[in-house]
Amino acid sequence: MVMSAWTGARSKVVSVRSSVATRYRLPVPIPPVAQAASATPVPSVDRFPVGVLPIDVAADLVDAASPADLVDVLGGVPLLAVDLTMAPAPVTATDLPTATDLPTGSAMARAGVVTAALDRLAQARPPIVIVGVVAGGCPPTGLAVGAPDILLTAGTGEIAKAGARAGTPGAVDVDDLADALARLVRQVRAHPLAAVALVGLLRLTATLAPLDGLVAESLAYSTLLAGPEFTAWLAGRGPMRHRDSAEPVRVRRAGGQLRLTLNRPEVRNAYDTATRDTLVAALRAARSDGDITGVLLDAAGPAFSSGGDLSQFGTAPDPATAHVIRVAAGAAAELVRFPGRVTAHVHGACVGAGVELPAFADHVVAARDAVFRLPEVGMGLVPGAGGTVSITRRIGPARTAWLALTGEPCDVVTAVRWGLVDDCAG
Repeated sequence: MVMSAWTGARSKVVSVRSSVATRYRLPVPIPPVAQAASATPVPSVDRFPVGVLPIDVAADLVDAASPADLVDVLGGVPLLAVDLTMAPAPVTATDLPTATDLPTGSAMARAGVVTAALDRLAQARPPIVIVGVVAGGCPPTGLAVGAPDILLTAGTGEIAKAGARAGTPGAVDVDDLADALARLVRQVRAHPLAAVALVGLLRLTATLAPLDGLVAESLAYSTLLAGPEFTAWLAGRGPMRHRDSAEPVRVRRAGGQLRLTLNRPEVRNAYDTATRDTLVAALRAARSDGDITGVLLDAAGPAFSSGGDLSQFGTAPDPATAHVIRVAAGAAAELVRFPGRVTAHVHGACVGAGVELPAFADHVVAARDAVFRLPEVGMGLVPGAGGTVSITRRIGPARTAWLALTGEPCDVVTAVRWGLVDDCAG
């Protein structure tokens, strides 16, 4: 019975592989560069670094294949790109569909196919990065978390924003879909374990209470500390000497206002254990003081924070201990426990912890020179200072996945538009 079921499953995998190859002229396994076609063809697919499959075919493939077979079919890169274009996009904002507009005919059939297939992907939760592609048309609305993990749009303009308001996970609107996919593929190919851990984590944390999300993030981060990708990054970094600071956080109080200023400008406010411990102690004291009505978090020097102090990466004795310390002594949890009273003023480089922690604030004001970046996947890790909780709750899991997977900078204009920060000053 077991052998028969296994044989049947393998036959289905072979059948789906053959169907994909025949219908979309893709050799199996799908190579790094492949031609794909669909009912709504994506322009310039010959330039795409991966095959872009129709969503129903992609769902069939995920249903039929084991995780190992699926990655094999995808050419060794755990990234599946699917065409989610619903219909031609309106030319101007005045042509946007209204609440009374209903799909008819083939458009309704297409919507039904897309919705059903995405529901299947959301239920399957495959250990791959799912990238939805929308070229010159409307993105679907009401998508479940993780289906897709990232939504790339091009030529959609205002309709993409309208789709986001209607329930579509935050889209990343790009000038060149092929180039955007290529950047994702490079990172996923170079760091497949961290990339898959990231999207799996984001699918989970989006459904959890913040403190539970921080535990999940810590478990994923600590697991990756023992992985080959972080080990390789650590070896490439080489030895580093830690620089102690006399006053890593300047703590000042004026009446009911508490001001916490990151104060390591000589290392661009790199976030080390002393900074963390001082922040945690100050926030705990403020929480127990009924007279504190507000907390301001800011920083001295040209950068808010360059992120985790690289000299302290890899110093935990083992992953289990790292997890316990991260959960018990993290500043993120203290910010979660201090709702309604925290404002953050950020400027310059806001990297890693330098964006993850202020994103917990109730109100974030950014200077015009602020630049935000999540580099952890490139180190074989996931964001570890609470970013999969704080940033996800501000801009959604799809845009968080884009920032983390690409590691690319986000300027203040985009940050304001997405909601990563609330205001721009200066």
